[in-house]
Amino acid sequence: MKFTKQYEEYMRGREKNGLKKVGLKELKKILKRCRREFRSQYQHQKKEGGEEENDKPVWFGGESSSLHQCPDHCTVCDGTFFPSLLEEMSEVVGCFNQRAQKLLELHLASGFRRFVIWLGSKVSRNHEELIQEGKDLVTYAIINSIAMRKILKKYDKIHDSKQGQTFRSNARSMHIDILRSPWLCELMAFYINLKENKPDENMLPGLFGDCSLTFENGKPMLSCGLSDSINLDIDLTCSICLETVFDPVSLTCGHIFCYMCCCSAASVTIVDGLKSADSKEKCPLCRREGVYEGAVHLDELNILLSRSCPGYWAQRLQAERVERIRQAKEHWEYQCRAFMGV
Repeated sequence: MKFTKQYEEYMRGREKNGLKKVGLKELKKILKRCRREFRSQYQHQKKEGGEEENDKPVWFGGESSSLHQCPDHCTVCDGTFFPSLLEEMSEVVGCFNQRAQKLLELHLASGFRRFVIWLGSKVSRNHEELIQEGKDLVTYAIINSIAMRKILKKYDKIHDSKQGQTFRSNARSMHIDILRSPWLCELMAFYINLKENKPDENMLPGLFGDCSLTFENGKPMLSCGLSDSINLDIDLTCSICLETVFDPVSLTCGHIFCYMCCCSAASVTIVDGLKSADSKEKCPLCRREGVYEGAVHLDELNILLSRSCPGYWAQRLQAERVERIRQAKEHWEYQCRAFMGV
């Protein structure tokens, strides 16, 4: 079965639930229209030049030729294809992040807050329903990521260009690369946590393989098998302290660090928090600015790692407790001195 048909069938029942999708069929029609308009324009130029109308441009033969390629500023592609894809992917990522955040809030909440969230949703979910909803959201993220990759690959093939690859790279900086969403990492950890509480061998048929946390040569990796023989691997090593991330936080660029390491990199104390970081502070890895204000605490991943390496976790907890007390003490001493005018 072709992927477009598989995708349309998958999304057919989910659109009723408010889930957004990428219009693959409409985007393919745009690319076909670009081909037709280019062919018409090429044949018109052939006529004016006194050449045969039936001569095929090199571009349609599959070879590379700057003379016969769709121009860099194609009115069809630049005016319709990329804006449409950008809008649809923004809606998909926004919808995914919102649904994932609500599900995780429900799972992590306790006491009165859990009752308030449950009352707001008006739906009571048991253990199996939470697992299924988490699985469905991960599948939703993966299949939409594959849809985006395939349509951009088709664009590059038709135009013999790398603009599709460039768009994918820019999508990361615009926070519409769904595989870089911190909520996907959280959902994978959430799924493993629930599955460990109540294992079920038949919970993950279909579009992706089992989610797992592995330690190869001491290097922690959160993995999930995708369709098309692609694996999603998330490295859980903090690039600042070079240890397994402790109290992990994801910046808006998608990179994950220890919370205390992240505060140090942003030149803020743990008391002030990452939201107080200057907007010009950069990610230690990709060097992008303004990535700290929207940072997300990865609570599900924190639970998973604390269960998976209890010895390391206890050691880091003890070391960080001392540092947190020291920073809190310095902070309040400074506040007292400022209040007293000393």
